[in-house]
Amino acid sequence: MANGVVYVGSTDLAVHALSGSTGTQLWGYTTGGWVDSSPAVANGVVYVGSIAGNVCALNASTGALLWSYFPDGGVASSPTVANGVLYVGSMDGKVYAFDLKKGQE
Repeated sequence: MANGVVYVGSTDLAVHALSGSTGTQLWGYTTGGWVDSSPAVANGVVYVGSIAGNVCALNASTGALLWSYFPDGGVASSPTVANGVLYVGSMDGKVYAFDLKKGQE
């Protein structure tokens, strides 16, 4: 939860933003695969991975895609942000580190 909004992944192949006070859906973004982990939220951006094998950066207010990356395997781990870097594990056995703004590995 960040700024009164709950961000949750789902087996409906999407990540959803819900109002923390009413539960009303504010937006949803289809990732193409199950989202088994909790999204990370930092500086107005939601970071999420899916079993389809993508890592997405979404605008926290609108759900618009900012960037995406496709590792060699699905993503079931929760991403984390530290010191301007996004870290996420993949089913290909690697941990990826991304520049937050450009999505570059």
